[in-house]
Amino acid sequence: MNKEKIFELFSLEGKVAIITGGNGMLGREYAGILEKAGATVICFDVAGNNPVDITDQASVHDAVEGVIYRYEHIDILINNAATTDFSMESEKLYHPFEEFPFSLWEKELHVSLDGAFISTQTVVPHMKKAMSGTIVNISSTHGIVAPDNRIYDEGKYKSLAYPTVKSGILGFTRGLASQLAPYGIRVNALSPGGVEAAYMDKTFVTKYSKQTMLGRMARKDEYNGAILFLCSDASSYITGATLIADGGLTAW
Repeated sequence: MNKEKIFELFSLEGKVAIITGGNGMLGREYAGILEKAGATVICFDVAGNNPVDITDQASVHDAVEGVIYRYEHIDILINNAATTDFSMESEKLYHPFEEFPFSLWEKELHVSLDGAFISTQTVVPHMKKAMSGTIVNISSTHGIVAPDNRIYDEGKYKSLAYPTVKSGILGFTRGLASQLAPYGIRVNALSPGGVEAAYMDKTFVTKYSKQTMLGRMARKDEYNGAILFLCSDASSYITGATLIADGGLTAW
């Protein structure tokens, strides 16, 4: 295979991609790499000049119809949106299970699972019409293994809603892949590990890093290659799969 053929494998020239939660830290990274590969990227997010609420069917329908009206097709959907609640109530996310507010449980499932369902259900008819498409659902290492609560401050626990959602995303991926394969639509999941950020407590970063084989958390741009692979023809014979990119955390 010559160099040109290799570049063609990863090219997204002429493709139209929707990314939910596209204005978040990783969403912006995903958008950037897809654009560099030639895709036209539309971000669905509650933040921004043209907000889209993925938990509202009418909002998603109108946004998708707008994309179709302008570009006539949708080739890629990345279900990336999740809750990012840094309000006073967010402290309750770390409460033990018996004190965990049901309202936060509902919110996390509503955005991550219902949002993925609504977005996918709205986009899929257009992919079926084209008999092609690629869907990538963002899960997490915590969709595969339980959070290790020993790395949190004493008395704090990772939200139980989070691994529930991320495990659900993996089941959603496999089931959807089975249904959509006859229409040439591939569905896969990416399960990334933790990304180091400036706001994080250094003790937490150190504890988390020791759990990985590579001895560190990820940089925010280190999932770009995995996303491009799953969205491009480089992964043309892969569907119903989960790509784990976690520095070896789940491989011990």
